[in-house]
Amino acid sequence: MSLLEIINLIAFLAVFGYAFYLFAKVVYSRYMYVRLGKPADFSADMKFRMNQLLVYVFGQKKLMKDPKSGIMHIILFYGFIIIQFGAIDLFIKGLFPGKHLPLPAYPVFTLIQEITVLTVLLATLYSFYRRFIEKLPRLKRGFKAGLVVIFLTVLMTSILFSAAFEHHWGLSEPLPTWATPVSSVIAAAFSWMTPTAAIVMFYIFWWVHTLDVLAFLVYVPQSKHFHLLVAPINWFLKRQTPPGKLKPIDFEDESLTEYGVNKIEQFNQKDLIDLYACVECGRCTNVCPASGTGKMLSPMDLLVKMRDHLTEKGAAITSKSPWMPAYAFSGANTATEVAVTREEGGGYEYPVELIGDVITEEELWACTTCRNCEDACPVSNEHVGKIIDMRRHLVMTQGKMPAEATRTFQNVERQGNPWGLSKKDREKWREDLEEGIQAPTVKEQKDFEYLLFVGSMGSYDNRSQKVMHSLVKLLNHAGVKFAMLGKKEKNSGDTARRMGNEFLFQQLAMDNIAQFQKYNVKKIVTADPHAYNVFKNEYPDFGLEGVKVYHHTQLLAELLREGRLKPVKEVKERVTYHDSCYLGRYNDEYDAPRFIFQSIPGVELVEMERNRENGMCCGAGGGMMWLEEQSGVRVNTARTEQALAVDPTLIGSACPYCLTMMSDGTKAKEVEENVKTMDVAEVLAMSVDFGEQPAPVAEGVH
Repeated sequence: MSLLEIINLIAFLAVFGYAFYLFAKVVYSRYMYVRLGKPADFSADMKFRMNQLLVYVFGQKKLMKDPKSGIMHIILFYGFIIIQFGAIDLFIKGLFPGKHLPLPAYPVFTLIQEITVLTVLLATLYSFYRRFIEKLPRLKRGFKAGLVVIFLTVLMTSILFSAAFEHHWGLSEPLPTWATPVSSVIAAAFSWMTPTAAIVMFYIFWWVHTLDVLAFLVYVPQSKHFHLLVAPINWFLKRQTPPGKLKPIDFEDESLTEYGVNKIEQFNQKDLIDLYACVECGRCTNVCPASGTGKMLSPMDLLVKMRDHLTEKGAAITSKSPWMPAYAFSGANTATEVAVTREEGGGYEYPVELIGDVITEEELWACTTCRNCEDACPVSNEHVGKIIDMRRHLVMTQGKMPAEATRTFQNVERQGNPWGLSKKDREKWREDLEEGIQAPTVKEQKDFEYLLFVGSMGSYDNRSQKVMHSLVKLLNHAGVKFAMLGKKEKNSGDTARRMGNEFLFQQLAMDNIAQFQKYNVKKIVTADPHAYNVFKNEYPDFGLEGVKVYHHTQLLAELLREGRLKPVKEVKERVTYHDSCYLGRYNDEYDAPRFIFQSIPGVELVEMERNRENGMCCGAGGGMMWLEEQSGVRVNTARTEQALAVDPTLIGSACPYCLTMMSDGTKAKEVEENVKTMDVAEVLAMSVDFGEQPAPVAEGVH
């Protein structure tokens, strides 16, 4: 080995060692920031965790929701993995001239490398086009956003030019032209160059490549590109609980002095990993009904602000600088620059409040809890639970909430419904049932298979009462044995919980569960997806066991399949179905309502552009049914416009809240005379011949 080669090797090891030291220090600092959070339960089925990695990391499933970006990202993802082997090969060539990776069929390896490099370069240029020329609204622009394009372009170019000048060096046995299709063309343009000049140019590009790789290595954990390392971890650690399930608060824990979250370290460690996994791709904000209708909330900005706050506060608490090398980030906050004072006893007083200084109350109250952001997120981030945790702090610790929320809580607490109407009137809706149709209470019908949970909307809202009339009529005709709690029924508590009043929710849950247990309830059916979700997924945390929960569309679909309901009358309607968030994204039920519509003669079912898992919220979730929208376009109006775009004669729904919001939307658009809004059960009831005897109930059914 010559003196120059020794110097080159020493320089490489020095630079590589320094870069890896900086990288490790940055990663460790962020690890320490995440450790500030509360311990999270990471125990889970390893088969589930490995499946998450295979499907969502290596399969890139979520990214393909946007095929253009998805294909581009798949090329970059796998291209970057393949190119790492080429980088090792190039390092060997520069450090030990005449050597390369000892691989069989080495020419094939170089061919794959060059094709991959060219493909990645084209994908990088396309990403630049999408961000800076096409100016895709969800993507940020600016120096930081373009820096990775610079890194990748330099990286790919340096690989090709290093290979091109290697052709003229003549140190190793030349490869066939087919094995180096791109670099051979570049080399041909420099055929006039002497071997000595080629050696110099090779090392110039070799060092450009080396410094670019190492600079990118140090940059990654200090930028949004940290997701390259954290996203796979985030998918691997994904919660196995039902989607959107909220964490209960233990009110018997006397050590709790406040409820909810107003300090970043009060989130658990999985929540904090979410923040560093964020890609800033804007997919969440792009589908958010609040953001899309002009509200302040942007799910992406929410996480980014929380991430930056965690980095800043983490640096203050741990005294570990978030930026490396520190001198290169003179404008950034470091551990010594953050305003922190040590209290007596060794604690920290941090001058920045999470709610108010970082996240505004307006953002928190704009969320409809629809989970479209979470469904769209390619790295498995969970936004809604964090928002509700902060709402909990506002409501239960600070006592700060919109006046409408205060009124709603008081009404639910006193009368068991959001309007504050008399609990004695909860079963009054039965008075308008057709003659011969029965809707017995548990006291009147002791032998029942299903408990019909009517809910506050079905009990008190005039429009929703008509849905209950149709549902009860269908259940009667099908011979389903059911009963309801009547005056003993209370609100499911979903509204209170999503609005942040966990204490009220738990009171309601315990009261309802006590009634379920008193009457030995084994099956519950409800037309309210919010109640369906909370009974099925969240009540078990409070003692509800051995109870199967059905949404009314699921039961009706089952009755259709069994032949106990037969739609025979033609219903000539062009129907577009609006997916309920709590039935769809929360519980993955998209098919039952569609099956019912498709079973009805004369119905033409057409889909909105945003349907199924990407269906837009009606605007009522998360307690927004009871709050007034203060800014932008009303969410239900925007959703109604999407429905009207497919020229329906009827907008179908399977949720009393959705039905109300879509009905209000058609009135706002002044089309209520031409476009009807109806629940699935109502449309089915129009088609069933109630004069015909239903099929006998098969023994052992259900």
